[in-house]
Amino acid sequence: MDKLRTVRGVHDTLPEVLDKHNKVIDKGLKISNQYCYSQIETPIFEFSEIFIKPLGKSSDIVTKENYIFKDRSDDELMLRPEGTSGVVRAFLNAGLIQEVPQRFSYFGPMFRYERPQKGRLRQFKQFGIECLGLSNPMADVEVISVGYDYLQELGLINSLTLKINTLGDEESRLNYRKVLIEYLNDYKSNLSEDSVKRLSQNPLRILDSKNQNDQKILIKAPNILDYLNQESKDRFEKVTEGLEALGIDYYIDKNLVRGLDYYCHTAFEFITEKLGAQGTVLAGGRYDGLSKMLGGPDIPGVGWAAGVERLSLMVESDFSNKPDVVLLGVSEEYNTSLLYIMKSLVKSGLKVEIFYTGSMSKKFKRANKINASFAIILGEEEIKNKVIKLKNLFSGSEELIRLETAIETIKNFSNN
Repeated sequence: MDKLRTVRGVHDTLPEVLDKHNKVIDKGLKISNQYCYSQIETPIFEFSEIFIKPLGKSSDIVTKENYIFKDRSDDELMLRPEGTSGVVRAFLNAGLIQEVPQRFSYFGPMFRYERPQKGRLRQFKQFGIECLGLSNPMADVEVISVGYDYLQELGLINSLTLKINTLGDEESRLNYRKVLIEYLNDYKSNLSEDSVKRLSQNPLRILDSKNQNDQKILIKAPNILDYLNQESKDRFEKVTEGLEALGIDYYIDKNLVRGLDYYCHTAFEFITEKLGAQGTVLAGGRYDGLSKMLGGPDIPGVGWAAGVERLSLMVESDFSNKPDVVLLGVSEEYNTSLLYIMKSLVKSGLKVEIFYTGSMSKKFKRANKINASFAIILGEEEIKNKVIKLKNLFSGSEELIRLETAIETIKNFSNN
Protein backbone atom coordinates (compact mmCIF):
# COMPACT_ATOMS: atom_id res chain seq x y z
CA MET A 1 0.00 0.00 0.00
CA ASP A 2 1.30 3.46 -0.91
CA LYS A 3 2.21 5.73 1.95
CA LEU A 4 -0.76 7.79 3.11
CA ARG A 5 -0.26 11.51 2.63
CA THR A 6 -2.19 14.76 2.63
CA VAL A 7 -3.27 16.56 -0.54
CA ARG A 8 -0.74 19.09 -1.81
CA GLY A 9 -1.28 22.47 -0.19
CA VAL A 10 -3.00 21.27 2.98
CA HIS A 11 -1.32 20.38 6.27
CA ASP A 12 -2.18 18.57 9.44
CA THR A 13 -2.04 20.97 12.37
CA LEU A 14 -0.36 19.25 15.30
CA PRO A 15 -0.89 20.30 18.93
CA GLU A 16 2.02 22.75 19.32
CA VAL A 17 1.11 24.62 16.12
CA LEU A 18 -2.62 24.47 16.82
CA ASP A 19 -1.94 26.04 20.21
CA LYS A 20 -0.50 29.05 18.38
CA HIS A 21 -3.48 29.17 16.00
CA ASN A 22 -5.87 29.15 18.95
CA LYS A 23 -3.89 31.92 20.62
CA VAL A 24 -4.14 34.06 17.47
CA ILE A 25 -7.90 33.45 17.22
CA ASP A 26 -8.59 33.92 20.95
CA LYS A 27 -6.78 37.28 20.99
CA GLY A 28 -8.82 38.35 17.96
CA LEU A 29 -12.10 37.42 19.62
CA LYS A 30 -11.07 39.19 22.81
CA ILE A 31 -10.14 42.48 21.14
CA SER A 32 -13.03 42.53 18.65
CA ASN A 33 -15.49 41.79 21.45
CA GLN A 34 -14.19 44.83 23.34
CA TYR A 35 -15.07 46.90 20.27
CA CYS A 36 -18.56 45.29 20.25
CA TYR A 37 -18.01 43.08 17.20
CA SER A 38 -20.23 40.01 17.55
CA GLN A 39 -19.01 36.63 16.33
CA ILE A 40 -20.71 35.19 13.24
CA GLU A 41 -20.17 31.86 11.48
CA THR A 42 -21.00 31.29 7.82
CA PRO A 43 -20.82 28.03 5.79
CA ILE A 44 -17.48 26.99 4.31
CA PHE A 45 -19.21 26.53 0.96
CA GLU A 46 -21.83 28.69 -0.74
CA PHE A 47 -23.55 28.91 -4.11
CA SER A 48 -20.69 29.95 -6.37
CA GLU A 49 -22.50 33.12 -7.50
CA ILE A 50 -22.00 34.55 -3.98
CA PHE A 51 -18.30 34.87 -4.85
CA ILE A 52 -18.42 35.09 -8.64
CA LYS A 53 -20.80 38.09 -8.73
CA PRO A 54 -18.57 40.43 -6.70
CA LEU A 55 -15.24 38.99 -7.81
CA GLY A 56 -16.03 38.98 -11.51
CA LYS A 57 -15.54 36.03 -13.82
CA SER A 58 -12.15 37.35 -14.98
CA SER A 59 -10.66 37.80 -11.52
CA ASP A 60 -7.74 35.64 -10.42
CA ILE A 61 -9.75 34.08 -7.61
CA VAL A 62 -12.44 32.85 -9.99
CA THR A 63 -10.26 31.92 -12.95
CA LYS A 64 -7.34 30.26 -11.15
CA GLU A 65 -7.78 30.10 -7.40
CA ASN A 66 -11.16 28.54 -6.73
CA TYR A 67 -12.58 25.21 -5.71
CA ILE A 68 -15.89 24.88 -7.58
CA PHE A 69 -17.96 21.70 -7.64
CA LYS A 70 -21.52 20.53 -8.29
CA ASP A 71 -23.60 18.72 -5.73
CA ARG A 72 -26.17 15.98 -6.36
CA SER A 73 -28.80 18.59 -7.17
CA ASP A 74 -26.49 19.95 -9.88
CA ASP A 75 -26.08 23.23 -7.97
CA GLU A 76 -22.70 24.88 -8.50
CA LEU A 77 -20.98 25.46 -5.16
CA MET A 78 -17.67 27.03 -4.16
CA LEU A 79 -15.46 26.54 -1.13
CA ARG A 80 -15.17 30.04 0.25
CA PRO A 81 -11.99 31.85 -0.86
CA GLU A 82 -12.61 34.76 1.53
CA GLY A 83 -14.97 35.67 4.36
CA THR A 84 -16.46 39.06 3.52
CA SER A 85 -18.94 38.00 0.83
CA GLY A 86 -20.45 35.31 3.08
CA VAL A 87 -20.80 37.73 5.99
CA VAL A 88 -22.54 40.33 3.82
CA ARG A 89 -24.80 37.63 2.35
CA ALA A 90 -25.70 36.48 5.89
CA PHE A 91 -26.40 40.10 6.89
CA LEU A 92 -28.78 40.50 3.94
CA ASN A 93 -30.48 37.13 4.48
CA ALA A 94 -31.11 37.92 8.15
CA GLY A 95 -32.90 41.16 7.26
CA LEU A 96 -30.59 43.34 9.32
CA ILE A 97 -30.68 46.27 6.88
CA GLN A 98 -32.85 48.34 9.23
CA GLU A 99 -30.59 47.61 12.19
CA VAL A 100 -27.32 49.12 11.05
CA PRO A 101 -24.60 49.50 11.99
CA GLN A 102 -23.77 45.83 12.43
CA ARG A 103 -20.31 44.74 13.57
CA PHE A 104 -19.21 41.13 13.05
CA SER A 105 -16.11 39.04 13.78
CA TYR A 106 -15.43 35.63 12.27
CA PHE A 107 -12.79 32.98 11.85
CA GLY A 108 -12.47 29.73 9.94
CA PRO A 109 -10.92 27.94 6.96
CA MET A 110 -10.71 29.48 3.48
CA PHE A 111 -9.70 27.71 0.27
CA ARG A 112 -7.68 28.89 -2.71
CA TYR A 113 -5.93 26.88 -5.38
CA GLU A 114 -2.55 28.60 -5.21
CA ARG A 115 1.03 27.45 -5.37
CA PRO A 116 1.75 26.46 -1.75
CA GLN A 117 4.39 28.53 0.04
CA LYS A 118 5.43 29.21 3.60
CA GLY A 119 2.45 30.81 5.30
CA ARG A 120 0.24 30.35 2.23
CA LEU A 121 -1.65 27.07 1.90
CA ARG A 122 -4.62 25.92 -0.17
CA GLN A 123 -6.63 25.50 3.00
CA PHE A 124 -5.85 28.30 5.41
CA LYS A 125 -7.48 30.09 8.32
CA GLN A 126 -8.48 33.71 8.58
CA PHE A 127 -9.70 35.86 11.41
CA GLY A 128 -11.60 38.95 10.32
CA ILE A 129 -14.03 41.72 11.19
CA GLU A 130 -16.66 43.54 9.15
CA CYS A 131 -18.42 46.82 9.98
CA LEU A 132 -21.60 47.24 7.93
CA GLY A 133 -23.81 50.31 7.56
CA LEU A 134 -21.32 53.11 8.34
CA SER A 135 -19.99 55.31 5.54
CA ASN A 136 -18.26 57.74 7.91
CA PRO A 137 -14.46 57.77 7.47
CA MET A 138 -14.09 57.31 11.22
CA ALA A 139 -15.40 53.76 10.72
CA ASP A 140 -12.30 53.14 8.59
CA VAL A 141 -10.15 54.45 11.44
CA GLU A 142 -12.07 52.23 13.87
CA VAL A 143 -11.43 48.98 11.99
CA ILE A 144 -7.76 49.85 11.54
CA SER A 145 -7.58 50.56 15.27
CA VAL A 146 -9.11 47.16 16.04
CA GLY A 147 -6.46 45.54 13.85
CA TYR A 148 -3.69 47.58 15.48
CA ASP A 149 -4.81 46.62 18.99
CA TYR A 150 -5.15 42.98 17.93
CA LEU A 151 -1.59 42.85 16.62
CA GLN A 152 -0.38 44.71 19.70
CA GLU A 153 -2.13 42.17 21.94
CA LEU A 154 -0.24 39.43 20.09
CA GLY A 155 3.04 41.25 20.81
CA LEU A 156 3.76 41.80 17.10
CA ILE A 157 3.08 45.47 16.45
CA ASN A 158 6.74 46.50 16.69
CA SER A 159 7.57 44.03 13.89
CA LEU A 160 4.89 45.42 11.57
CA THR A 161 4.33 48.44 9.36
CA LEU A 162 0.93 49.86 8.45
CA LYS A 163 0.57 50.83 4.78
CA ILE A 164 -2.48 52.80 3.67
CA ASN A 165 -3.82 54.26 0.47
CA THR A 166 -7.10 55.44 -0.98
CA LEU A 167 -8.85 54.22 -4.11
CA GLY A 168 -11.17 57.22 -4.07
CA ASP A 169 -14.76 57.09 -5.25
CA GLU A 170 -15.92 55.75 -8.61
CA GLU A 171 -15.28 59.03 -10.42
CA SER A 172 -11.73 59.22 -9.07
CA ARG A 173 -10.97 55.61 -9.98
CA LEU A 174 -12.23 56.06 -13.54
CA ASN A 175 -10.06 59.15 -13.97
CA TYR A 176 -7.04 57.30 -12.64
CA ARG A 177 -7.77 54.16 -14.64
CA LYS A 178 -7.52 56.10 -17.92
CA VAL A 179 -4.12 57.65 -17.19
CA LEU A 180 -2.75 54.39 -15.78
CA ILE A 181 -3.71 52.49 -18.95
CA GLU A 182 -2.13 55.19 -21.10
CA TYR A 183 1.10 54.95 -19.09
CA LEU A 184 1.26 51.15 -19.06
CA ASN A 185 0.44 50.82 -22.78
CA ASP A 186 3.84 52.39 -23.51
CA TYR A 187 5.48 49.47 -21.66
CA LYS A 188 3.13 46.72 -22.76
CA SER A 189 5.84 44.64 -24.43
CA ASN A 190 7.83 44.59 -21.17
CA LEU A 191 4.99 43.71 -18.82
CA SER A 192 4.55 40.22 -17.42
CA GLU A 193 1.98 37.95 -19.03
CA ASP A 194 -0.42 38.34 -16.10
CA SER A 195 -0.14 42.12 -16.22
CA VAL A 196 -0.82 42.23 -19.96
CA LYS A 197 -4.07 40.34 -19.30
CA ARG A 198 -4.97 42.69 -16.46
CA LEU A 199 -4.30 45.75 -18.62
CA SER A 200 -7.60 45.24 -20.44
CA GLN A 201 -9.54 43.60 -17.61
CA ASN A 202 -8.39 45.13 -14.34
CA PRO A 203 -5.41 47.50 -14.72
CA LEU A 204 -5.33 48.55 -11.05
CA ARG A 205 -4.30 45.02 -10.13
CA ILE A 206 -1.03 45.55 -12.02
CA LEU A 207 0.01 47.94 -9.25
CA ASP A 208 0.07 44.90 -6.93
CA SER A 209 2.29 42.83 -9.24
CA LYS A 210 5.23 41.02 -7.63
CA ASN A 211 7.07 40.66 -10.96
CA GLN A 212 10.38 42.55 -10.80
CA ASN A 213 10.09 44.03 -14.30
CA ASP A 214 6.57 45.20 -13.55
CA GLN A 215 7.77 46.80 -10.32
CA LYS A 216 10.47 48.75 -12.19
CA ILE A 217 7.89 50.02 -14.67
CA LEU A 218 5.56 51.03 -11.86
CA ILE A 219 8.13 53.25 -10.14
CA LYS A 220 7.18 56.17 -12.39
CA ALA A 221 3.52 55.22 -12.77
CA PRO A 222 0.92 57.94 -12.10
CA ASN A 223 -0.03 58.38 -8.46
CA ILE A 224 -3.71 57.77 -7.71
CA LEU A 225 -3.62 60.54 -5.08
CA ASP A 226 -3.13 63.06 -7.91
CA TYR A 227 -6.42 62.04 -9.53
CA LEU A 228 -8.78 62.15 -6.56
CA ASN A 229 -11.73 64.52 -6.61
CA GLN A 230 -12.06 66.90 -3.68
CA GLU A 231 -14.53 64.72 -1.78
CA SER A 232 -12.18 61.72 -1.92
CA LYS A 233 -9.21 63.86 -0.89
CA ASP A 234 -11.11 65.25 2.10
CA ARG A 235 -12.20 61.78 3.15
CA PHE A 236 -8.68 60.35 3.03
CA GLU A 237 -7.39 63.33 5.01
CA LYS A 238 -9.92 62.57 7.77
CA VAL A 239 -8.73 58.95 7.89
CA THR A 240 -5.09 59.97 8.27
CA GLU A 241 -6.03 62.58 10.88
CA GLY A 242 -7.90 59.90 12.83
CA LEU A 243 -4.90 57.55 12.78
CA GLU A 244 -2.61 60.34 13.93
CA ALA A 245 -5.02 61.21 16.75
CA LEU A 246 -4.77 57.60 17.95
CA GLY A 247 -0.97 57.57 17.67
CA ILE A 248 -1.02 54.89 14.96
CA ASP A 249 1.98 55.25 12.65
CA TYR A 250 1.47 54.64 8.93
CA TYR A 251 2.95 55.36 5.56
CA ILE A 252 1.12 55.96 2.29
CA ASP A 253 1.82 53.44 -0.47
CA LYS A 254 0.51 54.71 -3.81
CA ASN A 255 0.60 51.18 -5.26
CA LEU A 256 -1.56 49.62 -2.55
CA VAL A 257 -4.82 48.76 -4.31
CA ARG A 258 -7.82 46.49 -4.30
CA GLY A 259 -8.56 45.50 -7.88
CA LEU A 260 -12.22 44.56 -7.42
CA ASP A 261 -14.93 47.03 -8.39
CA TYR A 262 -16.75 47.02 -5.07
CA TYR A 263 -13.73 48.37 -3.17
CA CYS A 264 -13.43 52.13 -2.71
CA HIS A 265 -11.61 54.72 -0.62
CA THR A 266 -9.44 53.32 2.20
CA ALA A 267 -7.17 50.32 1.66
CA PHE A 268 -4.61 49.19 4.23
CA GLU A 269 -2.19 46.39 5.14
CA PHE A 270 -0.01 45.50 8.08
CA ILE A 271 3.19 43.98 6.71
CA THR A 272 6.36 42.41 8.09
CA GLU A 273 9.81 41.59 6.74
CA LYS A 274 10.06 38.45 8.90
CA LEU A 275 8.06 36.18 6.59
CA GLY A 276 9.77 36.79 3.28
CA ALA A 277 7.49 37.23 0.28
CA GLN A 278 4.37 36.50 2.32
CA GLY A 279 4.76 39.68 4.35
CA THR A 280 1.13 40.81 4.60
CA VAL A 281 -0.42 39.50 7.81
CA LEU A 282 -3.59 41.64 7.99
CA ALA A 283 -5.27 43.52 5.14
CA GLY A 284 -8.54 45.28 4.55
CA GLY A 285 -10.41 48.22 3.19
CA ARG A 286 -13.76 49.77 2.35
CA TYR A 287 -16.17 47.87 0.10
CA ASP A 288 -19.29 50.04 -0.25
CA GLY A 289 -20.38 48.37 -3.50
CA LEU A 290 -20.47 44.75 -2.32
CA SER A 291 -23.97 44.64 -0.83
CA LYS A 292 -25.52 45.95 -4.06
CA MET A 293 -23.55 43.44 -6.15
CA LEU A 294 -25.03 40.64 -4.05
CA GLY A 295 -28.56 41.84 -4.80
CA GLY A 296 -29.12 43.91 -1.69
CA PRO A 297 -29.47 47.66 -1.12
CA ASP A 298 -26.48 49.96 -1.18
CA ILE A 299 -25.03 49.30 2.29
CA PRO A 300 -21.50 50.59 3.03
CA GLY A 301 -18.94 48.29 4.59
CA VAL A 302 -15.36 48.21 5.80
CA GLY A 303 -13.30 45.43 7.37
CA TRP A 304 -10.17 43.33 7.36
CA ALA A 305 -8.93 39.75 7.48
CA ALA A 306 -5.76 38.35 9.04
CA GLY A 307 -3.92 35.16 8.11
CA VAL A 308 -3.88 32.89 11.15
CA GLU A 309 -1.02 30.73 9.84
CA ARG A 310 1.14 33.77 9.06
CA LEU A 311 0.54 35.35 12.45
CA SER A 312 1.19 32.04 14.21
CA LEU A 313 4.63 31.91 12.57
CA MET A 314 5.45 35.09 14.47
CA VAL A 315 3.83 34.62 17.88
CA GLU A 316 5.60 33.09 20.84
CA SER A 317 4.10 30.03 22.47
CA ASP A 318 4.96 28.13 25.63
CA PHE A 319 2.76 25.19 24.72
CA SER A 320 2.68 22.45 27.30
CA ASN A 321 0.11 19.80 27.99
CA LYS A 322 1.92 18.29 30.95
CA PRO A 323 -0.28 16.74 33.64
CA ASP A 324 -0.34 17.90 37.23
CA VAL A 325 -0.48 14.27 38.28
CA VAL A 326 -0.14 10.84 36.69
CA LEU A 327 -1.95 7.77 37.99
CA LEU A 328 -0.07 4.49 38.26
CA GLY A 329 -1.38 1.10 39.25
CA VAL A 330 1.15 -1.51 40.38
CA SER A 331 -0.70 -3.82 38.00
CA GLU A 332 -3.51 -3.52 35.48
CA GLU A 333 -6.09 -4.84 37.96
CA TYR A 334 -6.11 -1.41 39.62
CA ASN A 335 -7.00 0.53 36.43
CA THR A 336 -10.72 0.59 37.26
CA SER A 337 -10.02 2.19 40.64
CA LEU A 338 -7.71 4.68 38.97
CA LEU A 339 -10.56 5.78 36.70
CA TYR A 340 -12.58 6.77 39.78
CA ILE A 341 -9.60 8.74 41.13
CA MET A 342 -9.14 10.40 37.74
CA LYS A 343 -12.75 11.67 37.83
CA SER A 344 -12.27 13.17 41.28
CA LEU A 345 -9.06 14.92 40.24
CA VAL A 346 -10.52 16.31 37.00
CA LYS A 347 -13.55 17.68 38.87
CA SER A 348 -11.10 19.43 41.17
CA GLY A 349 -9.58 21.25 38.17
CA LEU A 350 -6.38 19.20 37.89
CA LYS A 351 -4.83 17.81 34.71
CA VAL A 352 -4.52 14.04 34.87
CA GLU A 353 -3.12 11.19 32.80
CA ILE A 354 -3.43 7.47 33.55
CA PHE A 355 -0.75 4.98 32.54
CA TYR A 356 -2.65 1.75 31.93
CA THR A 357 0.15 -0.61 30.89
CA GLY A 358 3.85 -1.22 31.37
CA SER A 359 6.16 -1.91 34.28
CA MET A 360 6.45 0.59 37.14
CA SER A 361 9.92 1.49 35.89
CA LYS A 362 8.59 2.35 32.43
CA LYS A 363 5.72 4.29 33.93
CA PHE A 364 8.05 6.47 35.99
CA LYS A 365 10.29 7.07 32.97
CA ARG A 366 7.22 8.21 31.03
CA ALA A 367 6.13 10.47 33.92
CA ASN A 368 9.54 12.14 34.03
CA LYS A 369 9.61 12.53 30.24
CA ILE A 370 6.32 14.46 30.19
CA ASN A 371 7.44 16.51 33.21
CA ALA A 372 4.57 15.53 35.51
CA SER A 373 4.68 17.05 39.00
CA PHE A 374 3.13 14.23 41.04
CA ALA A 375 2.29 10.56 40.76
CA ILE A 376 -0.54 8.77 42.57
CA ILE A 377 0.28 5.10 43.04
CA LEU A 378 -2.32 2.47 43.79
CA GLY A 379 -1.71 -1.08 44.96
CA GLU A 380 -3.01 -3.67 47.42
CA GLU A 381 -1.90 -1.76 50.54
CA GLU A 382 -3.51 1.48 49.38
CA ILE A 383 -6.79 -0.21 48.52
CA LYS A 384 -6.86 -2.05 51.85
CA ASN A 385 -6.29 1.15 53.89
CA LYS A 386 -8.45 3.39 51.66
CA VAL A 387 -5.57 5.73 50.94
CA ILE A 388 -3.33 6.58 47.98
CA LYS A 389 0.43 6.94 47.72
CA LEU A 390 1.34 10.47 46.58
CA LYS A 391 4.85 10.90 45.20
CA ASN A 392 6.42 14.27 44.47
CA LEU A 393 8.33 13.61 41.25
CA PHE A 394 10.65 16.57 41.80
CA SER A 395 11.76 15.85 45.36
CA GLY A 396 11.14 12.10 45.35
CA SER A 397 9.24 12.27 48.65
CA GLU A 398 6.14 10.11 49.05
CA GLU A 399 3.41 9.59 51.62
CA LEU A 400 0.27 7.55 52.20
CA ILE A 401 -2.66 9.98 52.50
CA ARG A 402 -6.34 10.30 51.75
CA LEU A 403 -7.31 11.35 48.21
CA GLU A 404 -8.88 14.61 49.44
CA THR A 405 -5.63 15.61 51.14
CA ALA A 406 -3.64 14.69 48.03
CA ILE A 407 -5.84 16.93 45.90
CA GLU A 408 -5.19 19.91 48.19
CA THR A 409 -1.44 19.22 48.19
CA ILE A 410 -1.31 19.07 44.37
CA LYS A 411 -3.43 22.21 43.95
CA ASN A 412 -1.33 24.18 46.41
CA PHE A 413 1.83 23.11 44.57
CA SER A 414 0.36 24.09 41.18
CA ASN A 415 -0.68 27.52 42.45
CA ASN A 416 2.77 28.39 43.79
